[in-house]
Amino acid sequence: MCAICGCGTASRASEPGSAQPTGHDPHHAHLHDHHPHEHAGQTINFGEGRAGLHIGGMSQERVISIERDILAKNDAFAEVNRTRLRKAGVFALNLVSSPGSGKTALLVRTIDDLKDQYPIAVIEGDQQTSRDADRIRATGAQAVQVNTGKGCHLDAHMVGHALDHLSLGPGGLLFIENVGNLVCPAAFDLGEAHKVVVLSVTEGEDKPLKYPDMFAAADLMLLNKSDLLPHLEFDVGACLAAARQVNPLIQILTLSARTGEGLGSFYGWIEARAAAQMGTV
Repeated sequence: MCAICGCGTASRASEPGSAQPTGHDPHHAHLHDHHPHEHAGQTINFGEGRAGLHIGGMSQERVISIERDILAKNDAFAEVNRTRLRKAGVFALNLVSSPGSGKTALLVRTIDDLKDQYPIAVIEGDQQTSRDADRIRATGAQAVQVNTGKGCHLDAHMVGHALDHLSLGPGGLLFIENVGNLVCPAAFDLGEAHKVVVLSVTEGEDKPLKYPDMFAAADLMLLNKSDLLPHLEFDVGACLAAARQVNPLIQILTLSARTGEGLGSFYGWIEARAAAQMGTV
């Protein structure tokens, strides 16, 4: 939890003294209706002048109380985002992983393959730089960069602000590329329809057991960089078993963003779940 790691990001879930979300209308049916490229270079910086959350000398009970308060406020903002996205007819996925798993390469390939089928936008989370957002914009998709400074994850309040700079209508796809981290993003609901955890075959088959909260929170695991398997000592069966030990309901797809192996199954998964969401609105 961020009250322990000290990143200070989660404390931004609401303004001091405010227990309820502000600035985002849960009944607002559409995302910001400006021209789609009006904010093509938008970067939102949450890192300047923000101190970390100091917990030195606090009792364990006090730390737990802070954690619960942080998550409760974040969850309130997440529900605002979720309502907003559903009413706008937008299907949102939260992509989480460690750094270097290939999330951005996967997104670039996915956008190129699906952009004629869906309007697509991306919220990019990184501590610094807009490099990943620049890669996304090169595909023609909208992208808003959110820089968290010392923060180790996105929170729902940040995502709500980013939504104000995107234009997506019914049938749109929103990908939220979280900060590379297999710990804190697991606890923070952003208002997405599903968490998708990306694990590359270069990371080791024991990652689901080392970072169980992330794999328990995800509905789908993408085992990426399958094209490298002939060059590695990676036990695919052991990795899948570890993921299912942590989360018996998790769905798993093996793919390669470079060669395209398995991407059809991923796109089918997206299409089926987006259609299911639209059927419940």
